[in-house]
Amino acid sequence: MAVVAGRHQLGPGRGRILLRTFRDGLAAQAGHDLTVEATRWSGDLRVNDDLSPASLEVHIDLVALVVRDGTGGVKPLTDRDRREIAVTTRKVLRTDQHPEAVFAADSFRPAAGGGGEISGTLTLRGQERPLSLRVKQTGADRYYAETQIVQSDYGIKPYTAFLGALRVRDAVDVAVELDLSDLAADSGTGHG
Repeated sequence: MAVVAGRHQLGPGRGRILLRTFRDGLAAQAGHDLTVEATRWSGDLRVNDDLSPASLEVHIDLVALVVRDGTGGVKPLTDRDRREIAVTTRKVLRTDQHPEAVFAADSFRPAAGGGGEISGTLTLRGQERPLSLRVKQTGADRYYAETQIVQSDYGIKPYTAFLGALRVRDAVDVAVELDLSDLAADSGTGHG
């Protein structure tokens, strides 16, 4: 097994954090369902001697969100659209005041066959709310986690256009892909 006891650093070299937004409203066909990637993030995972997780804290740089894909819409997503969406996203998230989101886990519930549930607190735009991720083991030391973040729970008004006829759905899907297969070689040398 590659996961060893100790403190381990996580980041984009080990996996991806993807946000998926969906359009809503009478003019939904004019917009795009987006896949946005957090390109700068870091995590601190501590593993007990019995190889159970002890703690997890993840910091996401909200200024470094990049639109990877846009589906639907009347016309394909252009590079200009991507730049405009990035500017709008920074305004909506108020990244000038709150440049990062932080998830701090406080509970790990394993499931038979790997995976389980990780619960904790997400701090976004200065608001703290409980958040749980459903985790599936997808291979040897590979994991997929998913959750939903409801923007209005964090004081975020979902994006609207065309006098509200086009809206971004309040719930944003979050998917995390992690590969911990070479954790021992990388960062599992010390106990913390």
